[in-house]
Amino acid sequence: MRNLIRQALTRKVTVGERGRKSRDVSVAPSERLVLGMYFAVMALICLTALEIAHMVVVKAFSSEIFASITGVIGVILGAFFGQRA
Repeated sequence: MRNLIRQALTRKVTVGERGRKSRDVSVAPSERLVLGMYFAVMALICLTALEIAHMVVVKAFSSEIFASITGVIGVILGAFFGQRA
């Protein structure tokens, strides 16, 4: 799973040198970012499972858990868009 996250966060930069053709260079993300994203995806999976269990057992929607899920999704999307920019 970490390799999939690492691939998704790797960006390609075009480097143009004077008098030469431009070439594409891959810039790998830091290991810290990859592990942080891995933790965020695992937290999202656990929170979703918790929300489903809450809806099955209590038969009610928990807005607090949903707010946490929304926050984690925001963190994941922010990291992806920030790394790609």
